[in-house]
Amino acid sequence: MESIQSIKQRFEIIGQDPKLNRAIQKAMQVAATDISVLVTGESGVGKESIPKIIHSLSHRKHAKYIAVNCGAIPEGTIDSELFGHEKGAFTGATQTRSGYFEVADGGTIFLDEVGELPLTTQVRLLRVLENGEFLKVGSSQVQKTDVRIVAATNVNMFEAIKKERFREDLYYRLSTVEINIPPLRERQDDIHLLFRKFASDFSQKYKMPTIRLDDHAVSLLTKYRWPGNIRQLRNIAEQVSVLEENRAITAATLNGYIPNNTTTNLPAVVSNSKSENDFSNEREILYKVLFDMKGDLNDLKKLTMELLKNNDSEKVQKDNENLIRKIYGNDDEDDADIDHDTQEESPRNLLHLPEPKKEEPSLIQESYEDKYHFAEEIQEEETLSLQEKEVELIKKSLERNRGKRKAAATELGISERTLYRKIKQYDL
Repeated sequence: MESIQSIKQRFEIIGQDPKLNRAIQKAMQVAATDISVLVTGESGVGKESIPKIIHSLSHRKHAKYIAVNCGAIPEGTIDSELFGHEKGAFTGATQTRSGYFEVADGGTIFLDEVGELPLTTQVRLLRVLENGEFLKVGSSQVQKTDVRIVAATNVNMFEAIKKERFREDLYYRLSTVEINIPPLRERQDDIHLLFRKFASDFSQKYKMPTIRLDDHAVSLLTKYRWPGNIRQLRNIAEQVSVLEENRAITAATLNGYIPNNTTTNLPAVVSNSKSENDFSNEREILYKVLFDMKGDLNDLKKLTMELLKNNDSEKVQKDNENLIRKIYGNDDEDDADIDHDTQEESPRNLLHLPEPKKEEPSLIQESYEDKYHFAEEIQEEETLSLQEKEVELIKKSLERNRGKRKAAATELGISERTLYRKIKQYDL
């Protein structure tokens, strides 16, 4: 068996990272068998090298090797591409066509981006994996094929299965052996080696001197997270090689080619999925404003109805003291700071209404309805489910602040007393 180093030289794989070496070793070990292999890893890490290694070291190396990008084939034609079709099977099928599984009989098929396959195609693929049988589109005759399948994906397969976008049984058939290719950010010692290789290649291609990085530029290169992995590193090496007249590249020069590199040299925790309630987008802010407005409006409606039903404003004030504090503020210090000239506008004084006549409530109600005849009445059940959103935001805020109510209240933009009331209200 060839050594890992010879395989790297043969397939032009650069790097000495232990995880990369382990992936190559697994590919070499399974090559002699017909086991289905699933290659996982982020986009741009070089997953296409693994199936080539497997095919070249297998007993199928003299047969055909076909690489298929499943994400690049339209859903309506992918069955025809993979399994072929009969003449007249669909509009435009003017003649019988052999699919990849028929052409590659005895060889290897590499299904790149297999997570993008439609569910109907996944059923057909599962049948090929189980017994080597398939049907051409528009045909009722079962055909046999002897094909070794190596698949690759950058999709989180367990998430796709959970969302019913990928069949669980097909996943376990494909991933008899799973080989993971590490992202470039986990191979920091390999980043500069790869950059030098690309710089050398482009200097020969464009017939110009090779670019060189100084120590600060190398440090910047290795600290960047490289979300596009090797593909992105190669593109930047090409840009710098072509555009820079000075072949000695400094960190300042390199920084101009690295996108969004304001804080990439600092350690950070990166989440694979965006938090649903991190207050970082307009939708979450609007939800927060809406459920606050909804609560205040419902409280005002309740207080107004109490005033209309009861002629005694002092009794209404006494019975709804907490509600009044909630609407107009609940800090005693705020009441003390109100200027004497404007105290008649305070919430307490607003409730000292003159004694209405018996027919006055209906007049008030009629005036109220006339003034706001154009407004749509707000129901308790909102289509936006604002109450559920409010509960969710409060829970998330308490989790982020480890149960500290004062910090959570500040984050939510409400007082600590209001937060305490909402916690009791929703039994959190």
